[in-house]
Amino acid sequence: MAKPFTRKGSVQIAEVANGLIDPILAKRAGINTLLLGSWDEIAGEQFAGCSRPERIRWPRQDGPDETGGGFSPGLLTVACEGARALFLMHQEAEIISRVNSFFGFRAISQIRIVQKAIHVPTRKPRVRPLDAGEKHRLAGMLQGVEDPKLREALERLGAGVISRRPKRQD
Repeated sequence: MAKPFTRKGSVQIAEVANGLIDPILAKRAGINTLLLGSWDEIAGEQFAGCSRPERIRWPRQDGPDETGGGFSPGLLTVACEGARALFLMHQEAEIISRVNSFFGFRAISQIRIVQKAIHVPTRKPRVRPLDAGEKHRLAGMLQGVEDPKLREALERLGAGVISRRPKRQD
């Protein structure tokens, strides 16, 4: 196995995370982070945002068969949103071909499509308006900034940070 790229003794955090996550994913779901990370290219533009691979079930093997090979292709479970699952079902052969091309061998023979929500809606925290004292304090912090665009961006950032904190009691 090739050593990960390092620059002066540092290792990319993605390499460390993948090293920790891949064995767990392989044991629990039969997939790896490379498949998850490449799913947008594998599924194509049409299904990238509405589907994701969940698990690969490999058939149980007792031992090598009479031809010498003991491997059988697996079943890929793909989660897909709502009505898009029907369109994904029609493209099943293409997705199987792309997944097998990704792995470099005939790893998948079937796809099982499960309808479920892919994107969990996130709720933004409510931003409270700044009072006069907070506005004055923020203006004092930005007093030395001369560039108007930078000042405006820092004002938005500062207002967002200050408004998320509970109001100070002076």
